[in-house]
Amino acid sequence: MNVITAEKTSIVPFSLRDAPSLIEKAWPTAKISAETQKERKAVQGQTLTGLGSYWKGRKPLILTRACILAVLMPATDDLERDVEIFEKLMGMADETFGRRYEKGPTAFVKMFPDHAQEVADDTGRSWVWRNDLDPRERERRIARAFMNLPYSKRLEQVKRPEELTEHDLLDGIWNEVNAHLGTSARSIAELAEQLGIMRFGRRPLLADTFSGSGSIPFEAARVGCDVIASDLNPIACMLTWASFNIVGASPDRHAEIVQEMRHIANRVDEAITDMGIEHDSHGNRAKLYLYCIETRCPRTGWMVPVSPTWMISKKRNTIARLVPDHANKRYDIEILSGVTDEEVEQAEIGTLRSGRLFHPMLKDDLGISMKEIRGDFQDINGVNRNRLRLWEKSDIRPRSDDIFQERLYAILWMDGLDIKKGKGNPRTWFAAVTPSDLVREEKVFKYVDQHLAAWQQDGLVSDMQIDPGNKTDEPIRTRGWTYWHHLFCPKQILFISLVMSNLKCFPEGRVYVAKFIDWNSKLCRYGTGAARESVAQTFYNQAINTFVNYGVRSYGLARSYLDDIPSNSPLAGLGTLTCGSAREVDSVADIYITDPPYADAVQYDEITEFFIAWLRKNPPAPFNEWIWDSRRNLAIKGEGQSFKAAMIDAYGAMTKHMSENGLQIVQFTHQDAKTWSDMAQIFWGAGLQVVQDWYISTETMTELKKGGYVQGTHMIVLKKRRGDKSGYQDEIVHEIRDEVERQIKEMIGLNDQMDAARGENIFNDADLQMAGYAAALRVLTAYTKIDGVDMTIEALRPRKKGEKTLVDELTEFAVQTANEFLVPEGLARELWLELNGAERFYLKMMDIEEAGEAKLDQFQNFAKAFRVGDYDDMMASKAPNNAKLKTAIKLGKTSMAEGTPFGRSSIVRLALRGIWRVAKEDEVDSVMEELRELIPDYLRKRDILRQIIAYVAAKRAQIDPAEASAARILGTAIQTERI
Repeated sequence: MNVITAEKTSIVPFSLRDAPSLIEKAWPTAKISAETQKERKAVQGQTLTGLGSYWKGRKPLILTRACILAVLMPATDDLERDVEIFEKLMGMADETFGRRYEKGPTAFVKMFPDHAQEVADDTGRSWVWRNDLDPRERERRIARAFMNLPYSKRLEQVKRPEELTEHDLLDGIWNEVNAHLGTSARSIAELAEQLGIMRFGRRPLLADTFSGSGSIPFEAARVGCDVIASDLNPIACMLTWASFNIVGASPDRHAEIVQEMRHIANRVDEAITDMGIEHDSHGNRAKLYLYCIETRCPRTGWMVPVSPTWMISKKRNTIARLVPDHANKRYDIEILSGVTDEEVEQAEIGTLRSGRLFHPMLKDDLGISMKEIRGDFQDINGVNRNRLRLWEKSDIRPRSDDIFQERLYAILWMDGLDIKKGKGNPRTWFAAVTPSDLVREEKVFKYVDQHLAAWQQDGLVSDMQIDPGNKTDEPIRTRGWTYWHHLFCPKQILFISLVMSNLKCFPEGRVYVAKFIDWNSKLCRYGTGAARESVAQTFYNQAINTFVNYGVRSYGLARSYLDDIPSNSPLAGLGTLTCGSAREVDSVADIYITDPPYADAVQYDEITEFFIAWLRKNPPAPFNEWIWDSRRNLAIKGEGQSFKAAMIDAYGAMTKHMSENGLQIVQFTHQDAKTWSDMAQIFWGAGLQVVQDWYISTETMTELKKGGYVQGTHMIVLKKRRGDKSGYQDEIVHEIRDEVERQIKEMIGLNDQMDAARGENIFNDADLQMAGYAAALRVLTAYTKIDGVDMTIEALRPRKKGEKTLVDELTEFAVQTANEFLVPEGLARELWLELNGAERFYLKMMDIEEAGEAKLDQFQNFAKAFRVGDYDDMMASKAPNNAKLKTAIKLGKTSMAEGTPFGRSSIVRLALRGIWRVAKEDEVDSVMEELRELIPDYLRKRDILRQIIAYVAAKRAQIDPAEASAARILGTAIQTERI
């Protein structure tokens, strides 16, 4: 049939209107997870982070692309072929790795010496690519070599798909793709349009009503969808707008933006240079200023610089040293470079230790609590207060009688001669503060103090008060700062005012002001590493942190946050944007992909006031159409009934404005069962039915995120709920069991096919486990009434404290059913079904550990699935990226005591106890005698015991050879014992 669109007339060979999407049936989550991790690890090299990396919830672009293509592609009777075509389109197919390989011939030969002669020649000094090979043939040979590596290892050596042009990545696949899909595309955008017309009758229209930093709308438009994006928060809208209009601009417009931002940065640089505030008399230019707070010790009367360390640079062996000035009862600070390792070690210990002040003139080993210095107390209403003076609107530095002063104590200089010569990396050195430096400091202060009121009136500098809140209380409580500009030193205020005055009506510049202030405030933590000195951004995490010492970039260093524009990546679809609540959606879309707030969401409504305070006055078009405040009262946040009701309103509006055959994908990251139950009720109340759920590893871990952080995202696929289906719990239980079994058998079957064809699975244990959640949600959300109760109304009912709802019980049942299929290789299913949750958990995690380093979230997920409330006694390590079980030997006598941690009658406990005893060289006969005595009906359970011990021997062979040996000895004794 002929379908008329606004763009052109397309011929549609057949309709996909009622065909299931691929994402409803199959999705290679292991590969998508690995690609997602690779994009995350690019950090500042990610496509959109150059617009501002302060928005921490940005989802990887490749994940959005994977969602869209899998929604548009149909699931046919040949799912294996469907997945192969999908992987080709994603740049994840085996043959693509020859194109994605980014290193040279020498690195290739080092990785694959057996394949060296196939692609490279040895010149005697180095390896070079063979010049008799066509580049495509070389890529094919490289790809064949890569096929011997696990997928995650391949990714360490290659570019991300988006780092290649689409032609270079996908050239040669289109005949296969079109033959399979019945299309005639020659690009991803053409394919998206053609599949959209076949499924929806038009180019697909995608909406994201929680657009955040814009990663979902941007990638959707880049793929070729038309996009409607919205968010309540104006900073989120600004970032989404920037993704469309800066990164996604036409090449000509992008070049103009780059040129204009460079001009602005240069004009401000000229003004700073003319003022003479960053250059010394020799023409050297400051690169970095180090500040600390200073306070008067209440015991000695000395003014004490406060810092947790006086280490300045490890690579230079540079330290700060306090020199007592007895006449003035204060400390001079000298800067020493090239000191001994012993002096470096001494400098690591500063005057602030565990929240207490120490200094040479204080002869007190206990120090003085900073709370005492601050004068913390609770008033008669139980409100925390202190003696800090609350700063006023006109303040830009502490007053002389304030408890906390601010002190410049070191400067990093750049060689002026090197700068004149145009050297990209001029010589640098740290120096102590001189009287001339202090004169320049005072010059800046006087200038800013003189112009502050006018700047604030004109909207060049923030004049907005800090409203108290969960996150915004910190600067008020710890420093007495009450206006947002108090979080910036005079230099930084001057820089921002100059930048703002040069922007005029240039909206793109406002985006970079936000980025600039994120990296240039008194909340930028200074740190030292083995290789370099660093100053973090303000929002290195999702809080407003104050520090006793901090780094201030000179404008010469800071200007890079203005003129470093992300590379151009033009959009194939049209993007439109509104600033408003998700509940206000009024346009019909075919696909909704949303990353909504959760019950304990990041409080962007509060922390983005840091930016709103500077951008809210006189915004240029189109920003002038938005409300420039955080709208805390309208933000969906918190937990409980208010959160659930607001989410039902939002998703109900989306459902109402969704094509009849449309799909929603909700990206959901949470590990709390109660919130999962709330989400089920939200979908109920919104008229949605869950049709699938996939688990993707999306988060990377850092030292700043230690602990029980989830590392994955659930991709929940939903459709409109049809009909008015009623049922009873006892019937639904069986339906859930059947659906779980059907789903998992289908996934395992597809795994078997893929394993036979390519030696790898596309579903892992987490996917199979999550099939329990998906199956339960699919079955439950298909019903309107259960046991005569209208579930739409039930969804709105407040939950009583401690109440276990029907949804909770049925979901737990579904997950337990799914767990019956998670049998580790080496154990019989009949044995598996006899084990308790703790036993299954321990044996399953042994299986996962054998495959390589295990993530903590895997332990958390399986503990939840196996109903193991406390598994700490089983853990040797809870490191986020390398969590480990205790071996039998490490469990030892205490953990092997009767009843812990596996239960009194646990045969796994007794098997591990036996291995432990053999390992500590107890007589094997004595161990055997104990097992026969402790295991009731020993003869019948002997084979079960032997199977568990053989399993431990196999799983520990590489990880702990001593334990594996002990297990083999015990297993042989059981095998050969005379009955």
